[in-house]
Amino acid sequence: MPPETVAQSVLQQRFATLREALNSEVIGQTALTERLLIALLADGHLLVEGAPGLAKTTAVKALASRIEADFHRIQFTPDLLPADLTGTDVLRPQTGLFEFERGPLFHNLVLADEINRAPAKVQSALLEAMAERQVSIGRRSWPLPKLFMVMATQNPIEQEGTFPLPEAQLDRFLLHVPVHYPQGDSERAILKLARERAREELIEHAPPQRLLLQADVFAARKQVLGLHLAEGLEEYIVQLVLATRDPRPFDLKLGGKIAWGASPRATIALERASRARAWLCGRDYVLPEDVQTLAPDVLRHRVLLGYEAEAEGLRVDAVVARLLDRVPLP
Repeated sequence: MPPETVAQSVLQQRFATLREALNSEVIGQTALTERLLIALLADGHLLVEGAPGLAKTTAVKALASRIEADFHRIQFTPDLLPADLTGTDVLRPQTGLFEFERGPLFHNLVLADEINRAPAKVQSALLEAMAERQVSIGRRSWPLPKLFMVMATQNPIEQEGTFPLPEAQLDRFLLHVPVHYPQGDSERAILKLARERAREELIEHAPPQRLLLQADVFAARKQVLGLHLAEGLEEYIVQLVLATRDPRPFDLKLGGKIAWGASPRATIALERASRARAWLCGRDYVLPEDVQTLAPDVLRHRVLLGYEAEAEGLRVDAVVARLLDRVPLP
């Protein structure tokens, strides 16, 4: 049966199996694995911020091993060049002609590790790939794979030698997800899993079973776009984003503390991500809790606070939480 004709319940079960597989490999980070799948279903990119050693790389590698997709990790450094991402024209002595050698961006899943350590030209090349799904070399542009997702990571501890991401690039990320330390039970499970993995490395074993084809992903995306979204809930999404630009009708105390609100891209991202979460939960309709759960991840990198808020120690997450409390539900 072609994937585009597979019943919604069947595809949802396949994604549920994939989710369980990811959670068995990435212990204690269920929010991260859920956001990975949401980004995959919503055809978006993911920015993950957390301390080293919290399984950020493991998560995207585990996803790539379970679906029909290839994976490449790029370690961003201050001496990185745009050609290190996009590829470059190489002279072939045999023919005397230049031939384009594709770079690591020509993979389905790309991990941009410590993305804020790369200079502006590299950020520009990555921005074109994320926004236009292509790379440009000289006068030619090369399309990227149809299934293309960037997961970028930032280390919040070290800021020396980093280049803050341009606002235009931050806006291209569907979600900005913070990753925290696991709890004690999860830590013990991680220790046990690490021992088992160390033993397995000494024994030849088969690679993980692929659970999804690319065609399954595209069929699921089509179903996500077909989910029911009530008009009242759509208006709630719009009002929530408008409140980030002018919060005074909902909270006078926030007036003047937000320098720049979220763009219309945030409205689109929140609607798409909410649909994806509803579908991932096995429903064919979106609930207010889908919107409220994902609103912080959609808005935290799109809302800029003013000097007054910074002087008070007010954080973006606190502002979004207050707006979620003040903007009335449908």
